[in-house]
Amino acid sequence: MPKPTVHLFVCQNSRAPENPRGSCLARGSAAVLEAFKRRVMERGLRLRLEFDGCTCVDTCAWGPVVVIYPQGIWYGKVTCDDVDAIIDAAEDGSVVEQLRIPEEAIRRS
Repeated sequence: MPKPTVHLFVCQNSRAPENPRGSCLARGSAAVLEAFKRRVMERGLRLRLEFDGCTCVDTCAWGPVVVIYPQGIWYGKVTCDDVDAIIDAAEDGSVVEQLRIPEEAIRRS
C-alpha cells in the first residue's frame, strides 16, 4: 500500500465534565473523526489521506482540534460541516483560514 501524503489527526481527548479546560471529545470530536472516515472513504481518498484519533494536543480551548501533517496546519472548533473543506484543502495544498488556529494559541490553552 502506498504511503499517504497527508495525515489528519483528530483530538479525542476526554476530561471530567467539571474540568474547566473541557475536552475535544465533549465538544464533538468523535463525530468529526467519524465524518472524516466516512468522507475520505466515499471520496476514494483512502490511499492518499490517512486519518486517526489522537490524545490531547493541548489546545483545548479550540476543540475539536484537527492537525494536518506533514504541513503542520492546526484547525480549531471543527464541526462535521467543515470536514469536506478540510479534505479539499488537504488535497490541493491550501488552508481553510477561517478554521486555522493562530500560531500563538497552539498548545497554550
